[in-house]
Amino acid sequence: MKGIWIVDDDQSIRWVLERAVQREGLAVRCFDNAQECLLALEQEAPQVLVSDIRMPGTNGLELLERVRRQRPALPVIITTAYSDLDSAVSAFRGGAFEYLPKPFDLSHAMELIRRAVQESGRESVEAQQELVATDMLGQAPAMQEVFRAIGRLASSSVTVLITGESGTGKELVARALHRHSIRAKGPFVALNTAAIPKDLLESELFGHERGSFTGAQQQRRGRFEQAEGGTLFLDEIGDMPAELQTRLLRVLADGQFYRVGGQQALQANVRVIAATHQDLEQRVHQGQFREDLFHRLNVIRLRLPALRERVEDIPLLSRHFLQRSAKELGVEVKRLSDDAQNALCKFSWPGNVRQLENTCHWISVMAPAQVVEGKDLPSEFKQLTPRGLALTNGTSGPHGLASNGQNSGPAISADLHQRQLVPVSDHLLSAHTLQMPEPGLSGAKQAHDGMDSAWEQGLIQEVQRSLASQTGIPDNSVLMDHLTRRFESIVIRTALRHTRGRRIDAASRLGIGRNTITRKIQELKLEDDHW
Repeated sequence: MKGIWIVDDDQSIRWVLERAVQREGLAVRCFDNAQECLLALEQEAPQVLVSDIRMPGTNGLELLERVRRQRPALPVIITTAYSDLDSAVSAFRGGAFEYLPKPFDLSHAMELIRRAVQESGRESVEAQQELVATDMLGQAPAMQEVFRAIGRLASSSVTVLITGESGTGKELVARALHRHSIRAKGPFVALNTAAIPKDLLESELFGHERGSFTGAQQQRRGRFEQAEGGTLFLDEIGDMPAELQTRLLRVLADGQFYRVGGQQALQANVRVIAATHQDLEQRVHQGQFREDLFHRLNVIRLRLPALRERVEDIPLLSRHFLQRSAKELGVEVKRLSDDAQNALCKFSWPGNVRQLENTCHWISVMAPAQVVEGKDLPSEFKQLTPRGLALTNGTSGPHGLASNGQNSGPAISADLHQRQLVPVSDHLLSAHTLQMPEPGLSGAKQAHDGMDSAWEQGLIQEVQRSLASQTGIPDNSVLMDHLTRRFESIVIRTALRHTRGRRIDAASRLGIGRNTITRKIQELKLEDDHW
């Protein structure tokens, strides 16, 4: 039974939450102890699990740990007392989606549950391994080479490094490598190293012993132990902190590791697949990545092509994504006219396949007719330069590359669709398609264009001032990098204020991934800001 499961030994709490969930039109099931919930989980799973910490018998943290092993994609909300800080810390370290302090405000509780339901929908799609076979589509020679490489590696447990821009499908390739390997019956465990706070990453990877730090009230298995006999996928490996690079190197070299605070060496029977959108050779040259670790990871390298390098696959992929969106939404499949398909093929796709998928989802929701014409597409596809690049925030430099390789796509909002967030590139463009006023335009048209480009004129003046004086720019920096960071900081801060600090909502409105916004907040040192 899909829906919300509530585990609490307090009947009044169960009653209040049950009625609130039912008013939202969601199914609900209540348990007065964790053991009954665990038995039910062997047969089925909810969309969201809400559990108290302090209960007779199996407590909420033990329930959380077992749920994370059985149903890693299931969002778990832990309820706890205001003063129980250690429990809250342990809940987050144990992988809880969120914690809800008691006594709680019912509207706040329902807001958390609604967010968790949205997250559950995204995670369930990502967790379906059968999608690996269908999403790995491509007739282009570059993709055929990837398919052949997966086939050649099927009988091997060798370490693989997957490179490519964000949105090219690196995790799909990692899952395919696992699914077709001799370890296919073992677990596939994925960890985005850029999405985990630096001080939690070591515990996340290697686990910890009870009492090893404040809040560590019980022993916890890390990702290496969870992936025993299977595959551990380390995404965005280029962002791993230096001290953890050393520990990872030791595991790859010796096949052993220690839990945080542990004294006993544990064997790691795990195949490691790493991925990054960064140039690791350059990071090695800059002293930001260990050369010996790079060579340990770079045994076999698979480079995934950008979508603009496989334009012939766009019709095939768009049909697939439109069919899948229609199935998810329960609507009739939209079809693209030749005009609309040509517009998609001419676009530069800085967000790659993920951006195409998001665009097809937008089309399924927002296009007015079953046959989608070019005029029905989001506005970034309607005005192209002679070089075939859309003049929007999704556009990039002169080679069609987003300067940071971030992925995005249209997202439904109050403005019908949001533009994607990319940093200042060779063209710094407004949040709407920019057209400079031309002679002969009406006064109203020029006034409208003037409003659209007002902030751009201020930016031009700032660039000119900085070029002339070079004042206010940090040492060992360049103007482009400085402006890029300021631009991204302003956009992300504004989005987080608008969503009252809800990162997932902010990422959705900006048209970027939740891992991307987490990494940007860390890079731009925005963690301490209050929204």
